[in-house]
Amino acid sequence: MTDTDSELLGPSVHRQLRQLVLSGELAPGTPLSVLALSARLGVSRSPVREAVQQLIYEGLAVTVPHAGARVAVVDDDRIREVLTVRAALDGLAAEAAATRLTEFDLGKLAAMLSAQEENLLDNADPARDTELDLEFHTFIRERSGNRTLTEELARLEAQAHLYRGDLWQHPRNRRIALREHRRILDALESGHAADARDAADAHVHGLITRLTRA
Repeated sequence: MTDTDSELLGPSVHRQLRQLVLSGELAPGTPLSVLALSARLGVSRSPVREAVQQLIYEGLAVTVPHAGARVAVVDDDRIREVLTVRAALDGLAAEAAATRLTEFDLGKLAAMLSAQEENLLDNADPARDTELDLEFHTFIRERSGNRTLTEELARLEAQAHLYRGDLWQHPRNRRIALREHRRILDALESGHAADARDAADAHVHGLITRLTRA
């Protein structure tokens, strides 16, 4: 394989490994053996080694002394830390996005919430509900116009996905999340930057409270 081939393959290998981690197929604590993963994906060790290093940077993996890299474990204490930081940054993102969103953008956000509302009529599907929640928040962050903020939030969100809690299983939590999302959208539609910041911040702090209850 040439250096050029390796460079082109790298992003694809990273995406595959990242999906294996976020889906839980590579569970928290699982060793990330470069040799084993290269055999599993049918690629050379070099792009796998680079992909594992990227996962470490993203907080999805950690290096264990004398044991190599492993999928990170996000426990109750860690998820509270992640969500506390995310609350502040999500507030900043919503505040910035409030004055940048177009009518088209607001329509897309409204459609996402309509889909969330329809999902309440079905049984809980954590994978589906989490994905739609991520889509909603990511859209707002990307419209903030702050690339550094967006990248940091993406890292925090990825770490939060490692948490194997059951927040998305409880019907009440699903209803509350939708209600809080509507408050965020109401503030964004009104163009009230401070209200959007407060609503986004309150939403994440609400998640922390519901996590404690659970």
